[in-house]
Amino acid sequence: MLDYKLLAALAAVIEQGGFERAANTLGLSQSAVSQRVKLLEARIGQPVLVRATPPAPTEIGRRLLNHVQQVRLLERDLTRQVPALDDAVPERLRLAINADSLATWWPSAVSGFCTHQNVLLELVVEDQEVGLKRMRAGEVAGCVCAAERPVAGANSVALGAMSYLAVASPAFMTRYFAGGISTDVLPQAPAIVFGADDQLQHRYLATLNITGSFAYHLCPSSEGFVRLLESGLGWGMVPELQVRDELAQGKLVELITGHVIHVPLYWHYWRNGGRLLAGLTQHLRHEAQAALVPL
Repeated sequence: MLDYKLLAALAAVIEQGGFERAANTLGLSQSAVSQRVKLLEARIGQPVLVRATPPAPTEIGRRLLNHVQQVRLLERDLTRQVPALDDAVPERLRLAINADSLATWWPSAVSGFCTHQNVLLELVVEDQEVGLKRMRAGEVAGCVCAAERPVAGANSVALGAMSYLAVASPAFMTRYFAGGISTDVLPQAPAIVFGADDQLQHRYLATLNITGSFAYHLCPSSEGFVRLLESGLGWGMVPELQVRDELAQGKLVELITGHVIHVPLYWHYWRNGGRLLAGLTQHLRHEAQAALVPL
């Protein structure tokens, strides 16, 4: 039989990114957390952690983390059905979300659900192209990402697509594109890229038959990204939802009017995640219909 105190220690180490933070979360000493993980490994007969910075789960560790996530959600269902077990403590739901969704449609989509269901969110921000790795590692109970195919033991549902526009400030357009957009000039005009996993600018250039390297700044903040665009530092791909006001006010303009990149978004959740995840899934599908472009 599995000892869930040992599993909780493993989950805390991965979710908190280290033994010290895990100890603070569990109210234990760092040595006690380490001993619990070692005892789990002794009982399993193989390592469950790669001792790196931050620690990473092994293959068996990922399976155990997936199990822990689902057990937590099923326990919540049980406490709702057996009032004597309900301690009224809010459930903490750990989810992976892409930064652009977090900056646009996500907050209004989930606020009512969390209030009604007494849920606290712990959000892990990842690019939409790689968010599924958090599900695969067993670190989160659900995620919003661009990948359609779910990991083993999970389901995915289509939410819709986000429409991205290539925009820049009027001053930037005058400085670099006074003679119009050309395949020679565009790679030389500095772009703004969210991070190493952000391929939107690359995709946009590829639609114009522009390949190879291009100049760019890195800015891992959705809000800061837009502010840098407004300042005239570069051009970049942003959700149309996020810059409607800026476009209407003339603070930003499209590089090529009507040239849109659509990025599909899918909601992934554990198949045995209980009523909470099932309810959140139904809620997100409804809310996304109003905010995203149908697939």
